[in-house]
Amino acid sequence: MEADIALIAGAIVLFALVSRKVSTLPLTMPMVFVALGALTDAVGLVELGVETEGVAVLGEITLAIILFGDAARMDVRSLRREVALPARLLGVGLPLTVLLGTFLFIVLIPGLSGWEAALVAAILAPTDAALGQAVVEDRSVPKWVREGLNVESGLNDGLAVPAVLLFIALSTGEETDAGFWARFVFEQIGFGVLVGVGCGLIGGGLLVRAHRHGLVQGIYAQLATLALAVLAFTGAELAGANGFIAAFTAGLSFGAATGSDLAERFDEYTEDTGRLLAIASFFVFGNLFVVEAVGNTTVAIVGCAVLALTIMRMAPVAVAMTGMGAAPQTKLFIGWFGPRGLASMLFGLQLLEESVAESLPANEELFAIIAWTVVASVVAHGASATWGAKRYGAWYAAMPEHEVVGMPESTEVRDGRVRWSLARAPKI
Repeated sequence: MEADIALIAGAIVLFALVSRKVSTLPLTMPMVFVALGALTDAVGLVELGVETEGVAVLGEITLAIILFGDAARMDVRSLRREVALPARLLGVGLPLTVLLGTFLFIVLIPGLSGWEAALVAAILAPTDAALGQAVVEDRSVPKWVREGLNVESGLNDGLAVPAVLLFIALSTGEETDAGFWARFVFEQIGFGVLVGVGCGLIGGGLLVRAHRHGLVQGIYAQLATLALAVLAFTGAELAGANGFIAAFTAGLSFGAATGSDLAERFDEYTEDTGRLLAIASFFVFGNLFVVEAVGNTTVAIVGCAVLALTIMRMAPVAVAMTGMGAAPQTKLFIGWFGPRGLASMLFGLQLLEESVAESLPANEELFAIIAWTVVASVVAHGASATWGAKRYGAWYAAMPEHEVVGMPESTEVRDGRVRWSLARAPKI
């Protein structure tokens, strides 16, 4: 295990040395580390196993930190003013994505039950702006579009948690009588929200008070913020609730308690830690799943991956944006740039738990669909992000001024923080 960790650490150092040059190429961090993980597995250099100590813990903690950080960075006041696009993408597009994906997977994989198809559709519904970072950082793309995509990707993984949990329970044949629904709502969701809100409000409030009285140093405020994410997750698990729901609601309440400016300062270390763990997660994903997915490849599974990245995303986006007055090019652009990445990977890790894996007859097929979709997204969206953003930005810039004025794309919005943006990093 020590050799595996050393290899990942060395790869991160090497990538850092050329990261500025890589940023100008159609090559991204997820592409590099997924490929490295798959390569080391193929040649037998690193052979992780599902049962390898720490793999499940890595996935759970990474997802909890990401959920907390995404929620904490939401500017709720700004979001209320600019809610139209993200509200439609999340309130209409996300449920439609799950419904359409369920139908497509049942048609393509006849052996899947309805609940299994719904489970994989829910796992593949969240988007990951980090895979298309060039899109949300390209200033030629209208702010309205960039902020909508950024808010959507920041919130949809947290909103997908209850659906994923519910479909896991239904797919594995757990009792679904009135007692089950009561436990699911009040224990998994209710207690999770209670623990999360408590950790976020109390922890955030105490940090603000200590900061105002000069009692806390900056680095320890940042460490405490990271600790709150872990505390919310583990505290909820100990209480018999869902830790992911707790981490997400803790982030929302932490941001509300501290305010956007302080939240941005306090969560910098949490954001950086999330990125480090994400790099390790992409490597683990490549090492655990890619070669195995290739071995389980069928035409139907590849078809599921292709449809998951196209129709399953684009059609719901088009429906959600109906009546907004946005140009067809904008609907197509937003529909395409819905990459599947960390959230889908880490939700997929939940299926590795022994109790879940033993109860899912189609477990290998489900994993193959998830793996192929994420790998295809890592490559396709990573390679097309810069080119696509420039093409779309050039189209928008060439629009006659009198036509632009009446388009929602021209709406003035406040720039939010881009997930894992390097814009705040000093030039060296």
